[in-house]
Amino acid sequence: MRLRLIVILFAFSATVHASSTLRVGNQVLTAGDSRERVTELLGKPSSKSHKRVSRSRSSGRGGVRVASKDQGGEQWRYRRDGHVTVVTIVDGRVSDIEDDRL
Repeated sequence: MRLRLIVILFAFSATVHASSTLRVGNQVLTAGDSRERVTELLGKPSSKSHKRVSRSRSSGRGGVRVASKDQGGEQWRYRRDGHVTVVTIVDGRVSDIEDDRL
């Protein structure tokens, strides 16, 4: 029981915040905005990576896990004001925004 309580408290204390919007000064970045809008508001990212989504594909006796960088999108990371912000872009549009306090 105590372990469960500790896990629950830890989950509520986590500082990662996933959202579909992010306030940048007096502007707002929203899911669905273009990659150009991200660059306009946040500038050049400190790093970029591909978010991989794996899926199973059956081939006879066993399943094969296939990782596709195209389906997961591209993650742009920004360090700003004591936060790490990760913007996920799929097909040229913002699909997810995570903001993590350092």
